Amino acid sequence: MTIPCITIDGPAGVGKGTVTQRLVQATGWHYLNSGALYRLVGIAAGRAGIAFGDEQALTDLALRLQVRFTLDEQGSRVWLGDDDVSDELITEQTGANASKVAAISALRLALLQRQRDFLQLPGLIAEGRDMGSVVFPNAPLKIFLDATAETRADRRYKQLKNTGSGDSLRAVLTEIRSRDKRDRERSVSPLIPAEDAILIDTTALTVDQVVNRVYGLCDERQLFVTNIGSLNQQ
Repeated sequence: MTIPCITIDGPAGVGKGTVTQRLVQATGWHYLNSGALYRLVGIAAGRAGIAFGDEQALTDLALRLQVRFTLDEQGSRVWLGDDDVSDELITEQTGANASKVAAISALRLALLQRQRDFLQLPGLIAEGRDMGSVVFPNAPLKIFLDATAETRADRRYKQLKNTGSGDSLRAVLTEIRSRDKRDRERSVSPLIPAEDAILIDTTALTVDQVVNRVYGLCDERQLFVTNIGSLNQQ
């Protein structure tokens, strides 16, 4: 039996997480936040005192990660072992460290099968940067979200402000542009849309509009999922 999968890729701050969580809550499918895996390696490395230049130690650490994702009324939570690291996960420093970690080819290979193991019935919705191009190349629906760097920085700034972060909008924009450059120019699994991905520019769209567009694409491909009607009720 072929297990259905929807991949949602795109750069930082484009809204992948919000859209993916809305779809997961509506469908009851499994959820993979692949970017969180790299962020978790960065967090775990910091706690273990491992330098970001020690590729072998980082790769070994990635293989030992104890991670799980949960969803509740407040949104997604990410656990590293028994610790809820959801707030630490979204800081700009964690994001910058994740981008460095993600450039290590051996580490990406080590995490590849762990990501594919999330593909279970009734289906999977996976967000990241190479979900459609590398991890799930046979997914029946691949989405690539994008938006201007300025729009994405503004979204990230508001998100970080809600957590009490003191980062300025200018600093967030600088980091967004720097991360885009690293992610798009790395030699292994660069940030590019899969050849058969559907591109959606979210710059001028609301979350509801993006989610409904994705639902329409699910309908076109007959990816009928339970509770999908609740998408319009979130």
